[in-house]
Amino acid sequence: MAAEIAARLRVMIDEGELPPGARIDEKELSLAFDVSKTPLREALKVLVAEGAVTHRQYIGYRVASIDLDDLVSTFELLHGLEAMAGELLRKRIGTATLAALQAKHRKMVECHEAGKRTEYFRLNQQIHQMIVDAAGNPVLSGIYASLMSKVHRARGAANTDTLRWAESLHEHEDIMAALADPDHAVLPQVLRSHSENTAREVLAILDRTGTADAPEQRSAGA
Repeated sequence: MAAEIAARLRVMIDEGELPPGARIDEKELSLAFDVSKTPLREALKVLVAEGAVTHRQYIGYRVASIDLDDLVSTFELLHGLEAMAGELLRKRIGTATLAALQAKHRKMVECHEAGKRTEYFRLNQQIHQMIVDAAGNPVLSGIYASLMSKVHRARGAANTDTLRWAESLHEHEDIMAALADPDHAVLPQVLRSHSENTAREVLAILDRTGTADAPEQRSAGA
């Protein structure tokens, strides 16, 4: 049971339902999950070991803040991987893959129109991984998936910005247009630009909300 609870909490943290720095209310979660505090605490200990949650005596559990330096470095790598996937896709994308991406994109648009933010975010992540997977390089796919898991929580925390949500959808329309173009000439740059814009907005929101550890804060606590 603890493993199932931990999995549910990971999703809540990754998708921003439990944002960085948020206090974890054990009583509230016990009621929401219909479990006693014992398996809940076992699950929280797992998340503490993973670094997703912190615990302090007399204070309790909180969602861990985000390491800003690590996040910036990870985003820089992701920009390059997105562009590399675009270059490889120019020679390798097939009609079946394009059709699958277009279908997934239509579902994402429907979620945007219906205001289903969490579902939109999930589809968004799936589309990006599908694009990288379609590049036909398993090593690239594996590295990308690993790095995306590191920024997923930060993206979820920033997923409440309505303006960026609309901008992101517009950029995805540009990506789909580049994929549909016969020579896919602008695809690498469109993918890189979208990645850079996303990173810029995520970092700005984290800075405004104070949900990331600034470098000087970490140095002072070392």
